[in-house]
Amino acid sequence: MSARVFFARRARAVATIVTMNATSNATTDDVDIRVVRGAAIAPWLEAVAALRMSVFADWPYLYAGDMAYERDYLAAYARSPDSVFVLARDGARVVGASTGIPLDDEDAAFQAPFRAHGTDVATVFYLGESVLLPGYRGRGLGHAFFDRRETHARALGRFATTAFCAVDRDQDDPRRPSGHRTHDAFWRKRGYARQPGMTMRLRWSEPGHGAVEHALTFWTRTLEPAPA
Repeated sequence: MSARVFFARRARAVATIVTMNATSNATTDDVDIRVVRGAAIAPWLEAVAALRMSVFADWPYLYAGDMAYERDYLAAYARSPDSVFVLARDGARVVGASTGIPLDDEDAAFQAPFRAHGTDVATVFYLGESVLLPGYRGRGLGHAFFDRRETHARALGRFATTAFCAVDRDQDDPRRPSGHRTHDAFWRKRGYARQPGMTMRLRWSEPGHGAVEHALTFWTRTLEPAPA
């Protein structure tokens, strides 16, 4: 299974935006938001791995996870000096996480659609997964995850674009939960546009199906500079 597989699970769009304080921490209700970068990510790898496995087991990813793979996958973030984890914690427990990394520190499969379109991957900051336990959704954490990562990318001063990708699923798939809504409207509200010509194919294991190849399409937005 290729590295950098699972991402783009986003919290529902809501109106409240959590405000970040000077120490990169903030609180909404009983949830604390903490930003960690580069090597400081290492102590959080196992907690984020367990969270990814829990959240991505559900639709639309249906990921049959493996802790050894997760540790290996996330270790790349600890190796990148410009990566970021945004952690949502209820006390000591990590209940949500969102990740980001320069695209040129990512796997070649993720770079390929940009190279094919003539985009310099050194100018793109890749937004990895956002995963949040169901009981903590609807509190503005989806916006907080995007805010923190975009602020981090902007502060690095060399990125023109932020991007993520999401798995493409057939809306008539019988496994699709009744009433499920995509996060497309939320992403568009954040300024992202789906790029139909920028799709890659990755394999991962689904329960009862084994390894399955999936199409994932990128969404991008221009990263405006910070106000003067």
